Amino acid sequence: MEDTTSSKGPPNLDPRNVLVTGASGFVGGRLIRRLIGQGCQVSGLCRSQQPELEALGVEMKYVDLGDARAARDACSGMDTVFHTAAKVGIWGSMSEFREANVEGTQAIINGCRDFEVAKLIYTSTPSVVFNGQSLSGADESLPYGADIPCPYPATKAIAEKAVLDAHGQAPGYLKTVALRPHLIWGPGDANLIPRVIDRARKGRLR
Repeated sequence: MEDTTSSKGPPNLDPRNVLVTGASGFVGGRLIRRLIGQGCQVSGLCRSQQPELEALGVEMKYVDLGDARAARDACSGMDTVFHTAAKVGIWGSMSEFREANVEGTQAIINGCRDFEVAKLIYTSTPSVVFNGQSLSGADESLPYGADIPCPYPATKAIAEKAVLDAHGQAPGYLKTVALRPHLIWGPGDANLIPRVIDRARKGRLR
């Protein structure tokens, strides 16, 4: 991801009120900067304090997705919501993943519906269609994986389906879409590429 606040960014977004969940994360943080560059009025939702984003003029909402009412209320006054927040990784119980990824997403959906948000853009994962076999030429026509063994993709699949099912629901005729990005890196990445570079510098890359 390019480290910039230039006008290049998501197309066709008027400078209106936008909420980005997962504001403290890699994707959410970069997205916020890009939206600011487009002139959007941006609010960010996360749990940890973000003084850098506040300094950019972002209205921060410090909310845990486990607090369904607060997560719902964060959608008030928004025209578009980018839901990037999630519990990721392989560690943790199914109940922990479900609370963040399923129940948290449902709270955001409820907020979008109740406050008549126009658009909900959900960050999903390609793993929702994993079926235990290698995939080549896969596209959105693939069904969700059956009996997904890991809590992360299993709960993301449930959440993605809920987001897509919410498309066109009254009273605001909410428009929803789910994106499945894979292996995202760039400025601000604290995980994949920095670890590879660190191992290479130490002569431990094989």
